[in-house]
Amino acid sequence: MYLHLGSGEIVPEERIIGVFDLDHCTCSPRGREFLKKAEEEGVVLDAIGELPRSFLVCDHPYHRQIVYLSPLNSVTLRRRMEQGGLMNEA
Repeated sequence: MYLHLGSGEIVPEERIIGVFDLDHCTCSPRGREFLKKAEEEGVVLDAIGELPRSFLVCDHPYHRQIVYLSPLNSVTLRRRMEQGGLMNEA
């Protein structure tokens, strides 16, 4: 099963570690440092072309983790996961 992050980006459900609100996390020094380090390591994927509202941390077979930016808010993404809003494999 896959979670649709918006703008055509999908992630396998089993890879998702956490879903986070971007505004809330960037208010803390620890959150800013995490995102800064992820960006420096080249593991932030910004394929949305819009202002991001949330981010997901996912494990990845070739990296320790990948950070996906999403135009959807974290509540919407969590609701999709909880209500079975995951897409079945095609």
